Amino acid sequence: MARSNTELKEMDLAALVEELRATKQEALNLRFRNATGQLDNNAEIRTVKRQIARINTHIRAREIALAEAGLGKAAR
Repeated sequence: MARSNTELKEMDLAALVEELRATKQEALNLRFRNATGQLDNNAEIRTVKRQIARINTHIRAREIALAEAGLGKAAR
């Protein structure tokens, strides 16, 4: 699930949304494993949370770019 920032930039919006869903599912699984004492490395939770934030940032940037492109066309 861990993708680099450059890989995220190259993904389209639908792929980003799917990656976000999968990463959130991974975070849920890590929280369950942590609660039951099966998680060996607690730093994985922080890494996944940051990955979710990165994906959300890319999604929002795409939404803003689409809105600005739409606004630019409407103003003409």
